[in-house]
Amino acid sequence: MKLAFGADHAGFELKNHLADFARGLGHEVLDLGTHSPDSVDYPDFAEAVARAVLDGRADLGVVLCSNGVGISITANKVPGIRCALCHTSWGAARARQHVDANVLALGAWEIGRGVAEDILRAFLANEFEGGRHERRVAKLRDVERRGIAAEASRP
Repeated sequence: MKLAFGADHAGFELKNHLADFARGLGHEVLDLGTHSPDSVDYPDFAEAVARAVLDGRADLGVVLCSNGVGISITANKVPGIRCALCHTSWGAARARQHVDANVLALGAWEIGRGVAEDILRAFLANEFEGGRHERRVAKLRDVERRGIAAEASRP
């Protein structure tokens, strides 16, 4: 599987660690930055990862900032992205199984390397279950479309 990774300066070190961890699991990694601990803006990296997932350069994405909130909000602004901010492996598994999440967000200053590895492993090991969840994801897409239509109709 090909994974796109992106982080701001706060997530830089954990991003690098998780990218290496993913490679060790046999995944291909597309590292979209940042490439240093110098201060940068998380929206740039959230959007880059989201676009890579949407255009097929990556199957799934992983984004990191200090608490995961800003970077997950930004990724979710890109139509077609379902970014889940997870703090547990159980939540990451459910994000894939029930929501068909295609981007994982992590708070680099909130979790340690071991927990982050467990979360990423769970995210990658699970797939969308469909069934009753398909109806809910379809409704999520409807909300997204209505939001896009409302934005397009503004003067």
